[in-house]
Amino acid sequence: QVQLEESGGGLVQAGGSLRVSCAASTRTFNSYAMGWFRQAPGKEREFVAVISGSGRNIDYADSVKGRFTISRDNAKNTVYLQMNSLKPEDTAVYYCAAGLYTALKNMYSNYWGQGTQVTVSS
Repeated sequence: QVQLEESGGGLVQAGGSLRVSCAASTRTFNSYAMGWFRQAPGKEREFVAVISGSGRNIDYADSVKGRFTISRDNAKNTVYLQMNSLKPEDTAVYYCAAGLYTALKNMYSNYWGQGTQVTVSS
């Protein structure tokens, strides 16, 4: 069982930066790939980024490539999403999830956080 808790969301102006974090309660954190996802009002949840347990493999959605950076600190059981050059269309609830790398890229996980709101004003 893995419990996940996101933090760090908030309100930021377009062009600004924000970092969200996800803390995991598990003794085997480095055995899980971790992913970030987002859901905007009236839209389906979408994949944002995924990182393997070792941190060596990373993938991003095309919409955030070059602006967002996913990273993890296995000593702290935490995964991060650094978001730069934010746009109003990045406004969404951001969720983290734990699981298998390929499964996460396909939006599948048994373990999800409760989400943190990110709002980008124009």
